[in-house]
Amino acid sequence: MRNSIFLILIGFSVVVARADEPVAAPPESKDLRSIFNGKDLKGWDGDPRLWTVKDGAIRGETTPDNAAKGNTFIIWKGGRTQDFELRLSFRCNATNNSGIQYRSRHITEGKVRNPWVVRGYQHEIRNENKLPSVAGFIYDEGGRRGRICLVGEKATWGDKGKQVTGKLIDADGFRELFKLDDWNDVVIIAKGNHIQHYMNGRLILDFTDANPKLALTDGVLALQLHAGKPMWVEFKNIRFREL
Repeated sequence: MRNSIFLILIGFSVVVARADEPVAAPPESKDLRSIFNGKDLKGWDGDPRLWTVKDGAIRGETTPDNAAKGNTFIIWKGGRTQDFELRLSFRCNATNNSGIQYRSRHITEGKVRNPWVVRGYQHEIRNENKLPSVAGFIYDEGGRRGRICLVGEKATWGDKGKQVTGKLIDADGFRELFKLDDWNDVVIIAKGNHIQHYMNGRLILDFTDANPKLALTDGVLALQLHAGKPMWVEFKNIRFREL
């Protein structure tokens, strides 16, 4: 009996080890094109009080005297995000959070706090390294599902909600992977209802949105500046391609 239990535990540990093996981001394609010129905000639309270009990066910043009126975004006007690959680098401070919106809607009707309100899938941006409140999870900005898929999860959202089927990275692994107070590299790949997020070259989230009523298949790309506590966030080397 003891030997049987031991064998079961050995088998279980092998499964966990395989699930936690790092999955690398695919090589960068030559088809990627830069969608930010590093000099000005041509091709982007956001609140000019809050968004500027500094040292080759798009910079969003709020202060006590220059606050955001609700969550606000700078929207890429050069295309849509249907099936796509996006690569960029970001950094921010830890006083508030930001995000990368994709397959999202620009809300211009009804009671909106400002002219740059966006709702949809969001790749969370934070300067934190302790799971689960870290950069990389999918948040339902302006929707009803909240944190749709967390960092480390391989998951599917069907008619009955979310089912987690695998583990991609643990707390120690993410703490080693993420660079506090420094630039971090993001890759987002979306094909049909399948979405993958990579951080600093490693797969951190694998999500299939199998709910036909809630899944998003197309929309705008935008970068978030969060209302509330003063903050800053920067994005650079923004490259994009349709798949």
